[in-house]
Amino acid sequence: MANTPSAKKAIRKIAARTEVNKDRRSRMRTFIRKVEEAIASGNKEAAAAALKTAQPEIMRAAQKGVIHKNTASRKVSRLASRVKALGA
Repeated sequence: MANTPSAKKAIRKIAARTEVNKDRRSRMRTFIRKVEEAIASGNKEAAAAALKTAQPEIMRAAQKGVIHKNTASRKVSRLASRVKALGA
């Protein structure tokens, strides 16, 4: 258990940051799910539109440190290739 004032403050900061990160991660996953649902429905226009809104959200999560930059790029790349494959 934290005894010093600085350690107690650190615990409060970590808790607040964790809450913000949870919200950001949840928001990112929601956008990804919307793209995947559009892909599953086979609607390329809807999937492309969903990807266009999801991409900045994924990259923002990486910028804020919720996920790694390479992870974000990989997710965007894989979603984009799946959307592209719908037209083929």
